[in-house]
Amino acid sequence: MKHWDQFLEPYKHAVEELKVKLKGIRSQYELHSDHSPIEFVTGRVKPIASILDKAHQKGISLDKLDSEMQDIAGLRIMCQFVDDIKTVVEQLRSRNDFEIVEERDYISHKKASGYRSYHVVIRYPVQTIRGERMILAEIQIRTLAMNFWATVEHSLNYKYKGLFPEDIKIRLQRAAEAAFRLDEEMSTIRGEIQDAQAFFTRKKEMQQDGKK
Repeated sequence: MKHWDQFLEPYKHAVEELKVKLKGIRSQYELHSDHSPIEFVTGRVKPIASILDKAHQKGISLDKLDSEMQDIAGLRIMCQFVDDIKTVVEQLRSRNDFEIVEERDYISHKKASGYRSYHVVIRYPVQTIRGERMILAEIQIRTLAMNFWATVEHSLNYKYKGLFPEDIKIRLQRAAEAAFRLDEEMSTIRGEIQDAQAFFTRKKEMQQDGKK
């Protein structure tokens, strides 16, 4: 356990620091805009048992965990709308305090299960008493609807130990599509409201100009 504590400590620091930075982005949007693309941020360090299980499944030796396992440090950014995800990704790309190693778009290219999310793997510097250590961390960006489906699917997957009956797989896929259609509908409604607001703003300005 002492070995694991020492190994995981920098990952814990990385998660806490990144949570503060990502929440800072949200706060800046709230100050300077009427809408923040970030609804909320969560983070965690993968439990030891999960690390060992994934290492076994992926054939990763323990001495290569820090270079081959990308999600020991994990953060999740929740957004209201699909378009917000693009905004968040652009914000991450523009930062110079970490390096983006890989991007995986599971929204345009969903998984066979129906899973949708956008994953960004970064290399983040953590200062330790032994010097700087570069930590791999995975940031998942998804809508609230995507997160609802993924959370329930993960819980069911654990219960069935990954061996879903075929009818359950099909129903989960349908549920994933229903969640995505909900996202699309909410985005459409948002766009229509914005267009209406812009129209009435222009109309009001024209009426005011006409009185001058």
